[in-house]
Amino acid sequence: MKLYWFQVAPNPTKVRLYIAEKNAVGADIDLEQVVVKLPKGEQNSPEHEARNPFRSLPVLELDDGTHLIESLTIIDYLEELFPTPAMWGTDALTRARSRELERIADLRVLLPIARYIHATESPLGLPPNSEIADHSKMVLPAGLKYIDGILSDGRPFLCGQRPMVPDCTLAAALQFARFAKFDASSDYRNIKRWDDHYRNRNAALDVLTL
Repeated sequence: MKLYWFQVAPNPTKVRLYIAEKNAVGADIDLEQVVVKLPKGEQNSPEHEARNPFRSLPVLELDDGTHLIESLTIIDYLEELFPTPAMWGTDALTRARSRELERIADLRVLLPIARYIHATESPLGLPPNSEIADHSKMVLPAGLKYIDGILSDGRPFLCGQRPMVPDCTLAAALQFARFAKFDASSDYRNIKRWDDHYRNRNAALDVLTL
């Protein structure tokens, strides 16, 4: 299998963090990794469009030559192939809580951060859009406040005592903010504590560069 990705792009980072976390505790997910240089427009090449008609990343190429093109779909597929350790949880309620937190981290933190960045100084060269930027900055605090509250009991990771998929999503979002020099979370001390702890672990250091 091959994973197509680009450094700092949040959705590929989410998947790469997931793989790193799995491998750090005994899984053996060995993928060929291929960089697609987004700032150079390589995602618009006919070769990449054949892999993913939406021209986005990440893309997982399977051994039969077909492709998975959404980050959570890729994670779920790999989780089926490599079920230990379970990165969504081992019982119904834990899986529900972890999926809920992942969706909040994605839709209410990562998405507003990405929209703000691309509406101000897009690394892909998208035109500025003050209306999108203002709206994204307005809605972002609700997600950050909720996650900060979840972490207020001192837990080391979003779901408790070990990293799971929601941690991968939140870390990818905050790295993208750092890349754009967008101060997204300094007012949230529990998120800052979590972030300092999470990204200084070996598994995260293998992926996060900012």
